[in-house]
Amino acid sequence: MNMDSLPDVILAIAQEPDLASVLQQIVERMVDCPEEGFAKKTEACADIALVRIWLKRPGDQCAECRFSEQCPDRTFCLHLAASAGKPLDAVQNWMRLDGEFRRFPIGVRKVGRIAATGKPILISNFSIEHEWIVRPEWARSEGISCFAGHPLIFRGEMLGVIGMFSRTPFRAGDPERLQSFASHAAVAIGNARALEEIDRLKVRLEEEVSYLREEVGLVKGKGDLVGASPAMSRVQQQIDLVAPTSTTVLITGESGTGKELVARAVHQRSPRRERPMITVNCGAVPEALFESEFFGHVRGSFTGALRDKVGRFELADGGTLFLDEIGEVPLHLQTKLLRVLQEQEIERVGDPSIRRIDVRVIAATNRNLREDVAAGRFRQDLFYRLSVFPIENPPLRDRREDIPMLASHFLQSAARRMHHRVPRLSDAVARDLAGREWPGNVRELQNAIERAVILSQNGPLVFEEPAFAQRSPTTPSDPGHEPVLLTRSELKQRERASIEAALQRTEGKVFGKTGAAALLGMKPTTLASRIKALGLRG
Repeated sequence: MNMDSLPDVILAIAQEPDLASVLQQIVERMVDCPEEGFAKKTEACADIALVRIWLKRPGDQCAECRFSEQCPDRTFCLHLAASAGKPLDAVQNWMRLDGEFRRFPIGVRKVGRIAATGKPILISNFSIEHEWIVRPEWARSEGISCFAGHPLIFRGEMLGVIGMFSRTPFRAGDPERLQSFASHAAVAIGNARALEEIDRLKVRLEEEVSYLREEVGLVKGKGDLVGASPAMSRVQQQIDLVAPTSTTVLITGESGTGKELVARAVHQRSPRRERPMITVNCGAVPEALFESEFFGHVRGSFTGALRDKVGRFELADGGTLFLDEIGEVPLHLQTKLLRVLQEQEIERVGDPSIRRIDVRVIAATNRNLREDVAAGRFRQDLFYRLSVFPIENPPLRDRREDIPMLASHFLQSAARRMHHRVPRLSDAVARDLAGREWPGNVRELQNAIERAVILSQNGPLVFEEPAFAQRSPTTPSDPGHEPVLLTRSELKQRERASIEAALQRTEGKVFGKTGAAALLGMKPTTLASRIKALGLRG
């Protein structure tokens, strides 16, 4: 390379749009001799045979690293990021990034020492300073005699190392020019990296805005935790205890009891409340897209991956990730989920680089995970990792004294949304509501109240079936009647029969106000997952 042409090279590098292009321009320009014929050497053209750039990144591939036994600290190491050269042996490919020198520990060998000290290394003759060459036979066969290595430092931060192998001695003044070039290259790399980070944050912000818009629509009208019963007081106490920590929480309870509201209460009372709480319904994620949805993917990693996608774990970085219906995660994917929970590291699909995250996980399920563990449907180690602090959300039948308060809350909320006058909730209606059976729990009560507000047309409250289809076996009007005990098999049969009846009544429609989910007082995604689990056809 003609060292006098460095200003032109620096200008060309500065115009590259992304980090990968900057790195490739640097190594290719360094080995590109402007004189005709690669073998032609003049005093103005040093015969640089190979140029490589290693960047400082989190340690990985330690088990495969040639120098792993000498590595003093596996937190960071040097990753080969760009390579170009002119081998005498045409069979060799010096652009590959997967060779035996793809990683160097900080402080090990000449490349690692440059990164550790921040000082350049110039080797004028390998035959004399042979201790610096790992493969002397390669240097002899390729005619390599010299080496110049420089740190890439940008704003006081060690970005990496650039190393140049030459077949002819460097001229007087070349080391200084190379040092100047390394400084400019570091600026170009630092700026490109900063621009990539800006683009990454922009994509993440767009994803967050899109996600939060969806969440506003889903959360709107759900209300906060309402109730003063002993059962709800216990839940509130547990929330107050665990919220200030980063402990993983497992919320259990029947469908429709408001597990997501408990999760939001934990998040809102935690130090992470300034960051979003990202929700994932595990039962609604197709198995083939599980990794992409949770961990993200890079463009081209699979058919249909037209652009980079930020996964839910990355979206929740610094905040909270709520894994609803955690029991629906397929068994063979639970291992990857466990690793992320333990290591707080993710890998996007198609991207081998590791990304550190800081996420507090709250999981919820209406299943008995202990039974699933015993039956081999759920990993025991994942269960213990999730249930560090369990919270049992009580069913509505165990907090009947809260029903009038809940009904009043839902009445006001629904009336405001519909711009209706708030209907009066009489004591008689409140007692009647408290005496009814609510298999769909709070969600069914909320849906019944909303239907009543619609039907009232600013007049008296009108309740329709199925809200009053069944009266509680423990209602105060029938105090001597004992509750019916059902086995798990009988409960499952009743659930199946109820879902089948709802699907038949709605002609298979699951979603929407006239769908089976609204009829049963369930989330449509929850009903869809139950239909799938029971082998029914919607």
